Amino acid sequence: MKIAILDDYQQLARRFADWSRLSADHEISVFDRHLSEDEAAQALAPFDIVCHMRERMAFPAQLIAALPNLKLIAITGRGHRTLDLEAAKARGVTVCGTDMRPGTGGATTELAWGMILAAQRHIVEEAQGMRQGGWQTTAGAQVAGRTLGVLGLGRLGRGVARVAQAFDMRVIAWSQNLAAEAARAVGVERVEKDELFRQSDILSIHLVLSDRSRGLVGAEDLGRMKPGALLVNTSRGPIVEATPLLAALRSGAIRAALDVFDEEPLPVDDPLRTAPNVLLTPHLGYVTEETMRGFYEDTVENIAAFLVGQPMRVVG
Repeated sequence: MKIAILDDYQQLARRFADWSRLSADHEISVFDRHLSEDEAAQALAPFDIVCHMRERMAFPAQLIAALPNLKLIAITGRGHRTLDLEAAKARGVTVCGTDMRPGTGGATTELAWGMILAAQRHIVEEAQGMRQGGWQTTAGAQVAGRTLGVLGLGRLGRGVARVAQAFDMRVIAWSQNLAAEAARAVGVERVEKDELFRQSDILSIHLVLSDRSRGLVGAEDLGRMKPGALLVNTSRGPIVEATPLLAALRSGAIRAALDVFDEEPLPVDDPLRTAPNVLLTPHLGYVTEETMRGFYEDTVENIAAFLVGQPMRVVG
């Protein structure tokens, strides 16, 4: 079998899992750069098994149809919103996922707070200044006593809220299905959407990307934010409309900390890369040693099981 490991930007697959049980009898190739759909159709045509990291590459029906040898797609996690699962099933392609390791579910919460504190205390700018011989060029802002708004009070949103409460922040939240009683149960006040944007000093997004959430944050919402308020997005880029966000950053109306983007990897010439008032990270939310080790160990196990005719963790 020919096995492809996709989008392994940091070349972590072989570091975090033992592939020797497969490489003795099968050919393994690692792709450490992102492939466009056209590139993927050509490059992956010979492969029987494709190992896919999260949603880094879309797998629509037309790409699946272009891979004549494809027998198994090994995804990470239990779902993949840009994989056409029905098309895979129709082609007889098995799709297997991975389990979440205990303690890894809070990785994105940790990153969100890292970005909040870095933005509030200008950590990146001051660290760069120190390397250039500088000393104390900014005055930061504490989070204690301020209001954190949480857009989406699910598992990750609740995790961010708990940290805010430890920092003595007031926490408010809104989502389309959030009940006031559910918010109160975790010490959070449920407010309407317009008030979430008006009252928040820091607003952190924790929604799943869907038809309902795509473009949910638009120009009117951003216009309601306090001058200099911080918008944090570690969920999915398309939840926030890109054009009004860029305009708000350039005008200095708000600040942002962004880990996710409409197109990933973010194009080199994307205007966000040179925009003011924004802290950018390259979708690091789930990228920890613990999470990646679990992903790749389960992937190896899934492939080994499939090769002996006993597929495990089958999705769909």
